[in-house]
Parts: sequence; C-alpha cells; structure tokens
Amino acid sequence: MPSAFDFQTTTLAGEPLDLSRFRGKVLLVVNVASQCGFTPQYAGLEQLWRQYREHGLVVLGFPCDQFGHQEPGDAAQIQRFCSLDYGVSFPLSAKVKVNGAQAHPLWRWLQREKRGALGIAAIKWNFSKFLIGRDGQVRARYAPTVRPESIEADIRAALAG
Repeated sequence: MPSAFDFQTTTLAGEPLDLSRFRGKVLLVVNVASQCGFTPQYAGLEQLWRQYREHGLVVLGFPCDQFGHQEPGDAAQIQRFCSLDYGVSFPLSAKVKVNGAQAHPLWRWLQREKRGALGIAAIKWNFSKFLIGRDGQVRARYAPTVRPESIEADIRAALAG
C-alpha cells in the first residue's frame, strides 16, 4: 500500500526532498499561497510546527498558483515573504500544481486517499490540509476555512498513536 513516505518533491531552494526521511513522523501537508485570504494561516501553521516538531510533527507547505493567481512569485519571493511576514521555518516545496493532469503525484495520491466535502476529490482552494499519521496514511482532510489551531487535538492524537 503506498504511503506519503513514497513520494519525492523539490524544496523551495531547488534541492530534492524525499519524504521517506520523515518516516515515523506525523505530517501536515498544506497547499499555500502568499496572496490568499487564508494566508494568515501561515502563523497558525508555524505555531503548530514550533510547538510539536520535537514530538514528531512536520508541517510541509506546497506553494500553489492554481487558485486566483495567488502565488505569482518565484522561489526567492515566496521564501522572502514567508520568512519576513510570518517567520515561516517549516519546509516549503517548490511551487506545485495540486489539481489536473500536471498535479504533483503526492497531491493526486492525497485526493484519492481522502475526498473532500460532498465526496469531491479535487482541491477546492489554497490552504487545504491533510494530516498524515506516523504510518504514512492520510488520517484527515481539512477545508481551507479550517484554521490550523482548530486541528491541534487531531495532531496530538496522531502524535500519540
């Protein structure tokens, strides 16, 4: 059975990132954007990362420009914005597509594993979130409107077991 740890991506800095390096950790995978109404969620994501990373949580941000052209910048602009405006220190991937034929394989897998509202697989907007357990399987999917701090109990439960 495939798991999240079977996928690879590229970091925002252009380095390969094999998700197998996070085997045994809990992942919170989020498609992010700098000019979205939900962009302030970066603060909540960073808070979760800082609070729980020593317990095994890894927050992974995947910049995406598929929704309203809300992530128009290049890698340097995205990094600068995230660092200066929100103090983001969790790992960020290179910009990806999350829907359609060009979607990153991880995001295609996530959609197959856990559908959204009304059984729809497609990602609806930026800041969709997937919680992945230590076994690499999707535990939950959260809509963009769900604030990171509101899933803290689910993260604690995933970390515990």
